[in-house]
Parts: sequence; C-alpha cells; structure tokens
Amino acid sequence: MNSSISNKIFDLKIGLIFALLTIFYGFLLGGVFGAFEAQIKGHLNQSANEVYLEVYKSNTENLVKVVSKSWTYIKRSHMHANGIGTTALTLILLLSFLNTKTLLRKTTAIFLGVGGFGYSLFWLLAGLKAPSLGSTGLAKETLSWLAVPSSGMCVLGVFGVILLVVDEMLLSQKEK
Repeated sequence: MNSSISNKIFDLKIGLIFALLTIFYGFLLGGVFGAFEAQIKGHLNQSANEVYLEVYKSNTENLVKVVSKSWTYIKRSHMHANGIGTTALTLILLLSFLNTKTLLRKTTAIFLGVGGFGYSLFWLLAGLKAPSLGSTGLAKETLSWLAVPSSGMCVLGVFGVILLVVDEMLLSQKEK
C-alpha cells in the first residue's frame, strides 16, 4: 500500500477503530440473538411483568405491545450497527484518499465512527429499558442524551465527507 495512503489511514485511526467496533458489535448481537433469543425475550417479559400493576395498570395488551416493540428495537440495534458501521468504514477509507486538511478528515472520521457506535447502542439500550418503563417512547426520550448527539454526528460525518469530496473534486478541476 502507498505509504502516503497508509499514513492518512493511520491519521483516521479513532474513527476507523469505532467503525470496526460498530461492525463487530452488530455481528456480535447477531450471534447473541442466535444463541439466546428466548432468554432475551424472557428478560424483556420479566422486566415488564415486574412493573405490571404499577406501570401497565394490569393492561396485558399494552405490555405485549411494549415488549414486542422492545425486541424490534434490539434487532434495530443490530441492523443499524452493521449498516452504519460498514458505511462509516467505507467513508473513512474514502477520506484517506483525500488531500484535505488532516484535522477536517480526523474530525469527520471520528463523527462517523463514534456516532455510528453511539446510535446503534442507543437502540439496544432503548429496547432493554422500555419494558420496565411501560413505553418505548419514554425509553427513547430518557436516552435522547445518547441518540441526539450520536445521530447528529452520523449525519454531520456523512455531510462532511460529501463536502470534502466535492471540494476536492472542484479544486482538482480548477488545477487542470
């Protein structure tokens, strides 16, 4: 590999490591689902049943709905981790080919990697928390401290890559 590209990839190491961790986390969740799906669903039901009278007011229909949606959120964590992690990895590698300032590339890579990991983790935590709260909406609301900045980092990271690529393409056109 070209040492210049290799150095540029190394410059983006924090974002790269988080992108790889996000992908690993997504695959790990998939394996955990395969081995322990019944136990996970049992845990969600148990968490809801522990607050059945106080939180659910003996409303079985609502309990079933929240537990089911909680499982969906946990699966969403797995899917987001694999999709966002892979996207972040690809975009970070693309950044390594750009000739823009290192600080801009590093910051963008960190936003992509950390944002993707945080947002994927948000869905897992929301899914685990919802049954004891009696509401998936409330679970998401209590975790907005994680969801908002991490999703914002993802969006800003993607937008940053777009801007840096367009900037480099326009600059390279001017130089010709």
